[in-house]
Amino acid sequence: MPSILQERPPPSGRAAAPITDGQRSTTEQALVVAFMALPLLALAAAVPLAWGWGLTWLDIGLAAGFYVISGLGVTVGFHRYFTHGSFKANRPLRIALAVAGSLALQGGVTDWVADHRRHHAYSDKEGDPHSPWLFGSGPVALARGFWHSHMGWLLERDKTNARRFAPDLLADRDIVRVNSAFIWLTVASLGLPALIGGLATWSFWGALTALFWAGLVRVALLHHVTWSINSICHMVGDRPFAARDRSANVWWLAVLSFGESWHNLHHADPTCARHGVKRGQIDISARVVWAFEKFGWVTSVRWPTQRRLERLTKDA
Repeated sequence: MPSILQERPPPSGRAAAPITDGQRSTTEQALVVAFMALPLLALAAAVPLAWGWGLTWLDIGLAAGFYVISGLGVTVGFHRYFTHGSFKANRPLRIALAVAGSLALQGGVTDWVADHRRHHAYSDKEGDPHSPWLFGSGPVALARGFWHSHMGWLLERDKTNARRFAPDLLADRDIVRVNSAFIWLTVASLGLPALIGGLATWSFWGALTALFWAGLVRVALLHHVTWSINSICHMVGDRPFAARDRSANVWWLAVLSFGESWHNLHHADPTCARHGVKRGQIDISARVVWAFEKFGWVTSVRWPTQRRLERLTKDA
């Protein structure tokens, strides 16, 4: 089956659909800024607050649990499944992955997928929404490019055309419902840790600290890990496989990103379900897909083959 990234040519005589489709409304843009700024402020306050008060083992456990659920929702769900079709999932798992990824507060599933497919279609070229190489290769240009690829692109108001890059999700009624419920899932992502913390300690203070650590700080950490794949993993690192861009492997991000930082192989073979393919390359997301396959929840997994890897290496 051809890669989901291979865009079909337009019918004869028709121009290709535009890359972008209008602009975010003022309300949408304000929400983007809020989703970026509030967790970031919480992260900045985390160290001094942890030193003096307000961090318990319950907070750590809740933060870790919600980080794993929402993080794998992004890496296994939004990325490897919905964007690249690395495997086929049954309906309950498909919905669960869309919900879990939405808890990361990185936007609705349809917008996330459209942006990422656009990134692969134009990786490190004009049209890429978050390449660090769009402004040149000098020190000032790279500093500007790092900011743009890490966070700055989110502040731009142009919207990726989902009708061009994610028509399959727009046609999926289950995913349309999950996507339309993003605000409520945002409330759940922040509210559930607070509810659990409050009930577990039977105190308002327990709810507040759980909201801070397992809600805001957890979201901020996951944001920056995800954004680092866009920025750092296109600037520095190893490039053992042939790719048409500057994607690279960054080992020290592997655990926190659940294997996403083995980025060079991913761009060389985007539909592959496993990104860390060499000995010692930890890829937690791939192990989760493997477990789903063993349970019978997913089929047609695109695992790497030795022949494919050898060809990618020879071409490098």
